[in-house]
Formats: sequence, C-alpha cells, structure tokens
Amino acid sequence: MEKSISTIENLPIKKLYSGKVRELFEIDGNSMLMVTTDRISAFDFILPTPIPEKGKILNNISLFWFDYLKNICPNHVITSDFNEFPALLKPYKNILDGRSIIVKKVKKIPIECIVRGYLSGSGWKEYREKGTICGNSLPVNLKESEKIPEPVFTPSTKEDVGIHDVNISFNNVIKSIGKKPADFLKETSLNIYKKASEYAYNKGIIIADTKFEFGFDGDNIILIDEVLTPDSSRFWEVKLYRTGKSQDSLDKQYIRNYLEKTGWNKKEPAPVIPREVVEKTREKYFSIYKILSG
Repeated sequence: MEKSISTIENLPIKKLYSGKVRELFEIDGNSMLMVTTDRISAFDFILPTPIPEKGKILNNISLFWFDYLKNICPNHVITSDFNEFPALLKPYKNILDGRSIIVKKVKKIPIECIVRGYLSGSGWKEYREKGTICGNSLPVNLKESEKIPEPVFTPSTKEDVGIHDVNISFNNVIKSIGKKPADFLKETSLNIYKKASEYAYNKGIIIADTKFEFGFDGDNIILIDEVLTPDSSRFWEVKLYRTGKSQDSLDKQYIRNYLEKTGWNKKEPAPVIPREVVEKTREKYFSIYKILSG
C-alpha cells in the first residue's frame, strides 16, 4: 500500500538534513536520498504556501542539466530511476517517484558559486551606487538588464535558513578552501554558465544569472544540489527582452516581486501566498521546464 504524501517525514531511513526545499536521507555510507519538495523560499525564508508539482519540475530540470553538462563537470547523481531504489522505499512511490534521486555523499563546499551575465537584482542596485558588481568594476553607462561584456563570478557564503548569504571576494574563497579548489570553482562555474547560456538562447531563453553548488567526492570536486532551475536562476524570454527595465521572468522572481508589494518586513512569519500567485508561479516553472528540456 502506498503512503500519503504527508508521511514523508516517516520514511524508514534516517533524515540527515532539511533545507529550504530539499530533504536528505541516508541510504548507506556512500549515498543519500534527495527529495525535492514543493516548498518555496524567498529572501532566505520558507514560505508557508507550497507550489504544487514544483518539486517534480525542479528535480527533472536539474536531471536534464546534470546530463547535458556532465562533460564539463561530473555530478552527484547515482540514479533517478525509482525501480533502482532500495526495496524498503517501494511503498512510498507516490511521494518519491519523479521528485527524488539517489546521490553520492560528498563534503559540501560552503560557497554559493554565482555567475552573472546580465545586470539585474542586487547586482543592478550595486552597479547604480558604485559602478561595480560584487566588487568587480564594470563599464560605465550600462542599463538595467543589460548584458555584461563578460560573465562575472560573484561567490557568496552558503548560510542556513533565515540567514542571508553574504557576498565574498574571490580572495576570501581562496582563503576558505585553497587556491586550486577556488580556481576550479570559478572556471567550472563560468564554463557551465557559458555552455548552458548558448543552449538556452537557442531555445529562446536568456539565463541572466544563476548559482551552483559543489562538493568534494574524495579528491574530486563535483556538481551537487540543483542546477539551472527557476529556483536558482533568472530566465528571461528573448522575444520579450528589452534593456533599461526589469524583465518578466520565468522563475522565482515573480514570487519575490509579489512579496515586495505586500510590505512584508522579511521576518517571521512569512505571508501566505494567494491562490492566483501560486498558480502563476507554477505556470512559469512548468513553462521554463518545457522550453529548456523539451
């Protein structure tokens, strides 16, 4: 008999970690079950209203990108085929299939590897004030949403729920993890962004910016968590793109924009999201998934 989705907390394996969106459970000494929930976060808080099917959309778009980018960087995926999951998880097919994968256990690197190709969000705000983006000097007179001459690597710390990530310099990344791993993170992040951006542009989508996470698999660094999803990236439609203004995006920015209009002070409790905003968010997520993955 299959279990109710409400019993995910009662999976017959040890929970290792609960993040903003993902839950990690122990399979054995070398592998974990990663479950992508329908939770959505904004401004470092988990919102009380889930987005139906969001977990499945994120899981499947990540799987698409992991496969597409595997020649640039190996990743943590062992299997996404539910038929290959351990027998004790078989009764939970209706809550796991499509939204979970078995992944390698790695030593997570506590750095958000952000790549920005266009001026938007906090980057645009800093540029207006200082002419820089996360400390990197840019040409003068760029407009909002304009393409940056070369993509910029702008790392930040990786903080817990409710604590805002902090932008850090590349020198601080070197101090934190060493020069060779830091160089690898920067070079690999930029290479992934460039390859993915070319693919997406041919599909009619601009990847304005995105973030990656990596971990040590023994002595090797591999790509982990999620990759190029509407939770971790800004996606703009080429046909609608115009510089000099903010863009109507197919990602989480829609939720952020809604929250900004509510006057929420960005402290607990986060506001409930109305049905029409939930439905529009799901529509945007599903749309970018269809466009990019086919």
